[in-house]
Amino acid sequence: MRVGTVREIKNHEYRVGLTPESARELVQHGHEVWVESGAGLGIGASDHDYEAAGAHIRGDAASVFEACEMIVKVKEPQAGERAMLRRGQVLFTYLHLAPDPEQTADLVKSGVTAIAYETVTGAGGQLPLLKPMSQVAGRMAIQAGATALEKAHGGRGVLLGGVPGVLPGKVAVIGGGVVGFNAAQMAAGLGADVTILDRDPEVLERLGTHFESRAKTRFSNLANLAESVAEADLVIGAVLIPGAAAPKLVTRAMLGTMKPGAVLVDVAIDQGGCFETSRATTHAEPTYIVDGIVHYCVANMPGAVARTSTYALNNVTLPHALRIADLGWREALRANPHLAAGLNVHEGQIPYEAVARELGYPAANLVEILS
Repeated sequence: MRVGTVREIKNHEYRVGLTPESARELVQHGHEVWVESGAGLGIGASDHDYEAAGAHIRGDAASVFEACEMIVKVKEPQAGERAMLRRGQVLFTYLHLAPDPEQTADLVKSGVTAIAYETVTGAGGQLPLLKPMSQVAGRMAIQAGATALEKAHGGRGVLLGGVPGVLPGKVAVIGGGVVGFNAAQMAAGLGADVTILDRDPEVLERLGTHFESRAKTRFSNLANLAESVAEADLVIGAVLIPGAAAPKLVTRAMLGTMKPGAVLVDVAIDQGGCFETSRATTHAEPTYIVDGIVHYCVANMPGAVARTSTYALNNVTLPHALRIADLGWREALRANPHLAAGLNVHEGQIPYEAVARELGYPAANLVEILS
C-alpha cells in the first residue's frame, strides 16, 4: 500500500502523523511511504531523515493526497485538505466529529473511509490511541493554567504551590479519567490544594488510594460541583463521553460565583467543551475572558510539545497503521473489533452511533459495511 503523511496546517500544530522510525517500519513491511517536504520539521525530523528511512519526499500535500491509498495525520483534516480526499481512500487520524458538522458533511461527501484515533477501543473499554494525548494534555493543563493565573495574563496572581506562610492555590479537576488523573498528579506535585470530582465511585476510590492525602476526591453532583468551582483558583475540565459532545457542566451563571481572575482550562474542547462559555482557541491566542474569568480552550494542546506528543502517539497508532496497510482496511477491521470501533465515516455513511445521533445522520450498520 502507498501510505502518505503531510504537514499539519492547523494553527501552531507541529506534530506529524508518521515519524521517520514509523516510516521505516512501513517500508520494511513492503509498503511505499510518501511524506510532504517539511512535514517533520516540527519534531526535529528533516526530509533527509525520512529519505534515510526509505520514504519518498514530495513537494506539496496535493501530490500526497492524490497518490496515496492511506493518509495518516494527527489533527482533523482542514477544509482544503478535505477537498482532496476521495472515495476508496483511507484517512487515519483524530477527527472529533460530534461538535463539527461542517467537517462531518465534507467527509461524508468525499466518500473517504475515515478511521478516528479517538474512538478506537482497547481492553476494558479503554481508548488507547487517545490515552497518550490525554496524558500530555492533562499535564499541560496545569502548566497552561498556572501561566494564565499570572497577573500579566489576566489571572488572580496566584502561585499554585504557594510559599511558606501563604496558602497554595486551589485546583478543581472535573473528571477522574486519564486527563484528570494526569492534571491532578501535576497539580499535587506543585503543592496545590487539589480536589478531583467524578461520578464513578470506583474511580473515586482508585484516585483516593493513589493520591492519599495529596489530593481530595469528591462525588460530582450539582451542589459539590458548584461549591468546588466557586472555591477554585483553577478549574480543569476533563470530561469525556467517547465520540459524543461533552456535557456543559460549568454554566455561565456559575462564573459569577468564582473569584475574579480565576482560570478555566477546558481540555474537552475538542469535543465541544464542558464549560458553557467555552469556544475553541489556538496557541497563538490561547485565552479570553468572560465575566472576569480567564478561559484557556486550545483545541490542540499537545501540539505545543510536538516531539514528545508525536512519539507518544506513534507508539500506539503505528501497529494499527501497519495492520491496515498489510491487510487492507476492511480485513483489518474485521480481524480487530477494537480497530473497527474507530470507523466513523465510510463512503457517505456514518457507522459510529454517537456521531450519527449527535449530528442527525442515520447510523449505518457496521457489520454490513465490513461484510
